[in-house]
Amino acid sequence: MSRYSLALAIALAVTATGLMYADDHGGGPQGPSNAKIHWARGDAHAARPNRSNLLYHGGPVMHGTVVQPIFWGTNWGNGSFVGDKISGLQVFFSGMSGSSYAGTNTEYADAGGHVSTSVTDSSPITDLSPATASGQTTGPVLAEVCSKIANPAANGFYPVYIDKPRGNAGFCAWHSAGTCGGVTVQFAFFFNLDGDPGCDPQDSSGLHSQGLAALANVSGHELSETMTDPHLDAWYDSSGSENADKCAWSFGTPLLTFTNGSQWKVQGNWSNNAFNTSTGYPNSRGQRGCLDGGNFP
Repeated sequence: MSRYSLALAIALAVTATGLMYADDHGGGPQGPSNAKIHWARGDAHAARPNRSNLLYHGGPVMHGTVVQPIFWGTNWGNGSFVGDKISGLQVFFSGMSGSSYAGTNTEYADAGGHVSTSVTDSSPITDLSPATASGQTTGPVLAEVCSKIANPAANGFYPVYIDKPRGNAGFCAWHSAGTCGGVTVQFAFFFNLDGDPGCDPQDSSGLHSQGLAALANVSGHELSETMTDPHLDAWYDSSGSENADKCAWSFGTPLLTFTNGSQWKVQGNWSNNAFNTSTGYPNSRGQRGCLDGGNFP
């Protein structure tokens, strides 16, 4: 999430060499270094100053994204634990491409053009070995990605969903970047959020289990930030917040309809244009710069 300086670090992780862009949180109980973090509801870090409008820092954006989820942990072989989570996230990502929600990212650009709403969903990978990642460092998560993706794509986004609960961690998820076989890839980390009130969007529609609804909301958050700031050096504001950070836990439309007809409760993303023209809905600080692709009064 928030970051006040950028530094280049090299991380060696088993089969992977990670080229990471470091934030200032450090490791330990606060959250992982080398990652942009989606803090849990009510965490103290979420109260940092959220200064207006994203600024461009020269890095690339995503001109089309390939998503391939990895489900890591022994419980992903247990049907009662899996429930609707794996199939539901497939539906979530497959309906993202061309959606109005994905379109909230497209005002951001690099020298090659604007962020694209093209999102290609690849078949998920299930790894039933015990998940060793705790979310406190990026290295084990990158190593898992590199060990499971035979031909990583430069425009690939590899979200890793472990079967462990969040516990005392102050964050729900994060995204980062690293290299697999010389290819820079984007990846993310997610806890199991079943029964976790700190990461619950409180979707009352009954269309999804609570655990799936929670994962979908934070997945939209991390995907949006990956599209607009994949290497953590593109679009973020003067306090280090990315577009989804600035609208964290701020919901506009009760349910968003994706291009495959599925419906989801997903928090919005910050739009400089919406803020400048007062056409967005307010975030938790009352700044009217949030859009989620829905219609607002």
